[in-house]
Amino acid sequence: MKFKLIITLIVFSLFTNAQPQILDKVIAVIGKNPLLLSEVETSLVQKKEKNAPDSNARCKAFEDLLFQKLLVSQADRDSITVDDKEIDGELGRRINYYVGMLGSEEKFEQFYGKRISVFKDELREDVKDQLKAQKMQQKITGDLKLTPSEVRTYFNSVPYDSLPIINSEIEIGHIIRKPPVNDVTKKEARNLLETYRQRVINGESMSVLCALYSEDPGSAKNGGRYESVMRGQFVPEFEAVAFKLKAGEISEIFETTYGFHFIQLVARKGESVDVRHLLLSPKISQADILKARNELDSIQKLIANGTLNFNNAALQFSDDKETKQNGGLIVNPATNSTKWQIEELGQTDQNLVFMLDKMQIGEVTPVLQHTGSDAKQAWRIVYLKTRTEPHKANLKDDYTKILNMATFDHQKKLVSNWIIKKSKTTYIKINSEFNSCKLEYGWTITP
Repeated sequence: MKFKLIITLIVFSLFTNAQPQILDKVIAVIGKNPLLLSEVETSLVQKKEKNAPDSNARCKAFEDLLFQKLLVSQADRDSITVDDKEIDGELGRRINYYVGMLGSEEKFEQFYGKRISVFKDELREDVKDQLKAQKMQQKITGDLKLTPSEVRTYFNSVPYDSLPIINSEIEIGHIIRKPPVNDVTKKEARNLLETYRQRVINGESMSVLCALYSEDPGSAKNGGRYESVMRGQFVPEFEAVAFKLKAGEISEIFETTYGFHFIQLVARKGESVDVRHLLLSPKISQADILKARNELDSIQKLIANGTLNFNNAALQFSDDKETKQNGGLIVNPATNSTKWQIEELGQTDQNLVFMLDKMQIGEVTPVLQHTGSDAKQAWRIVYLKTRTEPHKANLKDDYTKILNMATFDHQKKLVSNWIIKKSKTTYIKINSEFNSCKLEYGWTITP
């Protein structure tokens, strides 16, 4: 959304070292806040990274940054503050993101030639201003919630020829059955893992034991080692143990959805840790795998012949906690709705797309093999709830999309009115080289 304040971390652009150095200068002043040419040029680089070229891109980037500076200026007038905890949290999130891209804190510091602590110090004031701008924009637009009547009024105001074409979309649900892990195999796995743990305590190399026995494909080949683990990267049970250990300490055995683990803390590095861990997953018997399939097959037959309602079956029998309370419907993370374009599903499961293409609304697939996020074998059936053909947007089929369009339009008007009002009472001076820009909003520029 054009009006939306997009906060970017300029010095973290991976193109920074590859770009020619720009002779910097002030190209505008908004209140007490200067706008630098380097900020516009860096914004352009980042937009090209996102494949969004535009013949008027330079002027758009310039106006976006004018808006950001005006937000900061007004935030200072309104005494909007940001505390150190908020700044530290945002700095930590951004550092974590780029450390993750580069692989480790050491690689990050090597790439940029600076210690992370130096980066944080250099960025602190910029991040503070960006957070103030976010708070100011939230004050402008607030938690805008349109009523159905307002959405209808907006829809009726849009010329028919301007309504978007909505591609074919479907809604699907699923029921997942996971073969149970019985107590005997769980006990066997835990006992075996305890023998490995004792061997490490008695002096054997954990790296060697992990390479030989760990069932974690992501770390076994590296001797069980994960570097620069940040909070939020792993399941909560794993992190709860890892971040409590001291250097060299070996944890007790603990359980996650992946199986049983124990961890050795290799090093603590500020907000991250290096660890080794050994994972054993309890074995699921073929009998249990077959039993789960047969159970789901029976459920599928009851749904197919109309004896059992799919929504009720999902609630009663599905092992997928994320969907069972929603009638099994799968939410599209890109839109936060239950509607999917076929192309989106094809990116994850092309075979399912072929099956759905031949199904009628209300039909359910046969039992299919399924591998969940825990990498364990399971079974599922998929239900085709709705399918729409390509069409002009309408309120009946596309209410959520039209609601988003209407919300965007209302927010844009709020921002436009705010810029018109505040630019009249704020000192805004622009360098002559940007006078030719046709700005979208009604700015009052100081003569």
